Amino acid sequence: MRMLVVGAGNIGGHLALDLAGRGHEVVCAERNADTLAKLPPAERLTMVVGDACDPHVLERASAREVEVLVAATGDDEDNLVASLLCKQEFAVPHVLARVNHPTNRWLFGEAWGVDVAVSPPDLLTALVEEEVTAGDVVGLMPLEHGSVELVEVRLDGLSHAVGLRVSDLDLPADLVLLAVVHEGHVKPARGATPLDEGDAVLALVPIGRGDELRHHLIG
Repeated sequence: MRMLVVGAGNIGGHLALDLAGRGHEVVCAERNADTLAKLPPAERLTMVVGDACDPHVLERASAREVEVLVAATGDDEDNLVASLLCKQEFAVPHVLARVNHPTNRWLFGEAWGVDVAVSPPDLLTALVEEEVTAGDVVGLMPLEHGSVELVEVRLDGLSHAVGLRVSDLDLPADLVLLAVVHEGHVKPARGATPLDEGDAVLALVPIGRGDELRHHLIG
């Protein structure tokens, strides 16, 4: 798959190298030549010096040919502008953008060409909650322009679902269980999959419906 990563800092640079190492054709665009020069040469990785907020730089970075853009700079404004240009002017099918300041999260949506927004601070918060919270719904990641989210529910000893199988749950069709993590092992959430104390249940739910899922699993 052909990808464009904007930003060659700690996050963008590591991501570009990792994606290239996984066999993807990656172009990394970075305005600071010294920052870009710190990236070691790698197969399938092309480096372009220039500001990705400039359409001419995006042309040089072959934006019309990529399937995925990852806007990963440390500046939210730059990430938004690069996302919008790539989506509207270069018709990039999949646009992912880094949100550096959670207060700007509301901007990273369809209006700015962003398909998936990733906020490292929000992810860290979710991981902390995941470690310390049992019997509650933890939002992990918004999807589909913020209309759906990936959530986790950890079952405790008093949870209604403990001792049942997935098929025993009377869930609405749009609350979709994806997987059950049991003692460190991931199992697909099929009808016969059992639910035990300490399990983490991963699900896709419409935004605002997490409490409904909690009611079915926890009671």
